[in-house]
Amino acid sequence: MYFRDYVNTHPEVAAEYVELKLRLKDQYQHDRDGYTQAKGEFVQKYTDIARKEYGGRYQP
Repeated sequence: MYFRDYVNTHPEVAAEYVELKLRLKDQYQHDRDGYTQAKGEFVQKYTDIARKEYGGRYQP
C-alpha cells in the first residue's frame, strides 16, 4: 500500500515504473516470478521512501 500511495502521488516515479515494466515484459513473458523479482529493487526502494514519508500510516 505504501508503494501504491507513493506512485499515485509522485507521477515521475509512476512514469519510471511504467518504463521499467515495459522493458521487462518481453524478457519475462513466461516467467512471472522472474518478472516480479526483477521489479523488486525498484519497488522496495520506493516502498522504503514511502514508509519514511508516510510514517505509520498502515500500522495498527
